[in-house]
Amino acid sequence: MSSAEANKVAEGVYWVGAVDWDVRTFHGYTYTTPRGTTYNAYLVKDEKLALVDSVYAPFTSEMLKRIRALVDPEKIDYVVANHVETDHSGALAAILSVAKNAKLVCNARCKDGLEKNYYGNWDYQIVKTGDTIRLGRNTLTFIEAPMLHWPDSMFTYIPEQELLLPNDGFGQHIASCERFVEDYDEAVVMQEAAKYYANILMPMSGLVIKKIEELQKLKLSIRTIAPSHGLIWRKPEKILSAYLRWAAGEAEKAVLVVYDTMWTATEKMAHAMVEGIVSEGVSAKITRLAVSDRSDAIRDCMLMKGILAGTSTINRGMLPAMVPFLEDLKGLQPREKVGASFGSYGWSGGGAEAAEKILREAGVKIVAKPITVKFMPSAEELKRCYDFGRDVASKVKE
Repeated sequence: MSSAEANKVAEGVYWVGAVDWDVRTFHGYTYTTPRGTTYNAYLVKDEKLALVDSVYAPFTSEMLKRIRALVDPEKIDYVVANHVETDHSGALAAILSVAKNAKLVCNARCKDGLEKNYYGNWDYQIVKTGDTIRLGRNTLTFIEAPMLHWPDSMFTYIPEQELLLPNDGFGQHIASCERFVEDYDEAVVMQEAAKYYANILMPMSGLVIKKIEELQKLKLSIRTIAPSHGLIWRKPEKILSAYLRWAAGEAEKAVLVVYDTMWTATEKMAHAMVEGIVSEGVSAKITRLAVSDRSDAIRDCMLMKGILAGTSTINRGMLPAMVPFLEDLKGLQPREKVGASFGSYGWSGGGAEAAEKILREAGVKIVAKPITVKFMPSAEELKRCYDFGRDVASKVKE
């Protein structure tokens, strides 16, 4: 099979993106990408040529090599920018210096961002929802998607191919030689898609529901969803239904216990609580944040209804590993969560109370007062922790 056939997404539409095998963090080190990522760009080869999205600037030559295997890039008529963020627009200056007669197609907000990022003297064509560009057999239709996940975000839809190109929507951070979900491990793809949603799109969940409902009202037939990161969905029903569940706050009746500990006292409390949770027939997962990936913990929090946050006290506050996780949670605003805090202290308390405050600010429904222990927990205090876990589990089951 030729590389063109291997990268064929639909009739006349080809993946011409790049694979970043080495990247391990995104968004200012807040999001880990242990499986790497892809920067997906798509070439529509028709009577007129269109490139939808580009790649991160260091991968420009990789994208141009793939384009040249299909067409002369100088003959590209349209370059569509669905989103201004530089992992998708970084190669624009290079591609437009080659495709000198191409129009740069984007919405008004995107134009403002591109001008401020690149200061390029480019030939813009500004579009809004419902606008179209006829290429020949295929039509590009544009759907603005503000705040999914930036104000300028936009989808491009090709009705003749029933193909949606939603940029950051429905993506995952996976580097792979495979292009399609069914050619990879689907369980891993869903795990990474959930992590992507939780860490990037969760605060926009209300808008996610409205946008999917809008697509349904437009009666768009969608056979393929080709995002700008990761693998392409040829069976889009699974990811669409998952997005609706995640956006609505539907979650497993389970509890995530996240904590950090100084001299094992808080750790002992956490393990006693897990025993109590499990005794009620509720699943639990325990994560010590000092030695764990907090963006994975954010995903687990989204997928579970309950959260318990535990910390030893230092300087009348939380241990350092707890702070970024809870601050992330406050910004991401997970839906329909119940939880509480706990912790240990020596000569001064305050850590568990500080954790509870941020849980409240994150929108978590607090179902129990913080439980605290001075120095090491006694057998009686561990029994209290066990019962505390049982009580929280009962709230999760409601």
